[in-house]
Formats: sequence, C-alpha cells, structure tokens
Amino acid sequence: KAGRQRMLTQRIVATYSQIGQEITTKKSKRQLRNAINLFEEQLGELKDYQPTGKINKQLQRVSKLWQPLQKIAREPVDKANVEELRILAEDALKASHRVVIMLQDESGTKKGQLVNISGRQRMLSQRLSNLYMLQSWGFSSSAYADDYSRALNEFKGALTELGASTLSTEEINEKLNKARREFGMFERSSHHKNGEFIPLMIKMSADKLLTLMN
Repeated sequence: KAGRQRMLTQRIVATYSQIGQEITTKKSKRQLRNAINLFEEQLGELKDYQPTGKINKQLQRVSKLWQPLQKIAREPVDKANVEELRILAEDALKASHRVVIMLQDESGTKKGQLVNISGRQRMLSQRLSNLYMLQSWGFSSSAYADDYSRALNEFKGALTELGASTLSTEEINEKLNKARREFGMFERSSHHKNGEFIPLMIKMSADKLLTLMN
C-alpha cells in the first residue's frame, strides 16, 4: 500500500492531463477520482498501522503535502494549474517513497527489497504516462523530456534486476516476460516524430504495464 501511494501521485497527474486533452474523458475522470480516493484511504490505513516514530513522522509529512495536491486535483481541470499539480505530486512522491524505504528497512528481507522494486515499476509506468501526456498537451520543457528518458531507463533496468533474481517463481518470471514484451511495444510507440503524439495508445500501454507490475 505504501508503494502504491507513489504510483497514485503520478496517476493523478496523468489522468488530470488526459481530461484536459479530452482523452477518454469519462473514463479518465473516473480514474482520477478513484486515484484521489484510494490515496486518501490508504494514507489512513498506513497511519492506523501505527508504525514506529520515524515512519509515523514521515506519514505526517505525506499528509501535509497531500492537502494542496488533492485540492487542485478535485477542482475542475485547468491547464494553468497542471504544472503546480505536478510539482506537488513530485514532493508527495518523494515523501511517499521515503515511507516505503523505511518499511523495507524495517522488514530487513531481500524479498522486501524486491517488492519495493516491483512496486516502484507501477509508479514508473504512470510517471511515463504523465510525462508523455504533459508533452502531448504542449508542455515542451526539456526537463520533462529528460525525466521521461530517465524513467524509461529506470524501468528497463529494474526489469533486468527482477528477472535476474533467484527468488522469483515460475509464475513471477512469466509475468515479467509479459511486462518485457509490453514495455518493448511501449518504448517503440513512444518515440514520436515531428511532434506527433499518440496519447491514447500510450495511456493504454502504460496501464497494461501497471496491471502486470502490480
């Protein structure tokens, strides 16, 4: 659940941008609403877990960062607010990631580390989606392009690391093979030429990756 919070920060930006570009609007609105509600619900559940002092303090930090993020996300979509939304989502992502690392360290197992890595892949699938959506919406910052390339490389590297683990079962390896094939299609599709974007196809592929990594 802590790991899923990272993904939801990115999914909120992606679905917000989809609505702004009228990409499967009804479905995108539902996905945005679900992402906001799930983040809030899980934040409450993580607090109820009553973790150690440091983790609890970090969850309080996540709560503080969540308030302005969810406020913008719940309001009618406005292109003028999207960059502020993304900055807030980045801060919430970093704070949520810190919670995961603390919980992983507390578990003290190699499996805990692998769960963290595969969970991070969910986040990266939606990070790729949100950065692509922002660029297709006309936000042509070189920082977005760099972040996109970095996320692609991180996803690819983690697939290799997960595939090399001796702890993976046959079923897990089968899912990883499917994820590798889907990622290959995603990567080829995302290399657009002359400013041509295919946001609907990218959204669908990113969501398939999310499901597989989950």
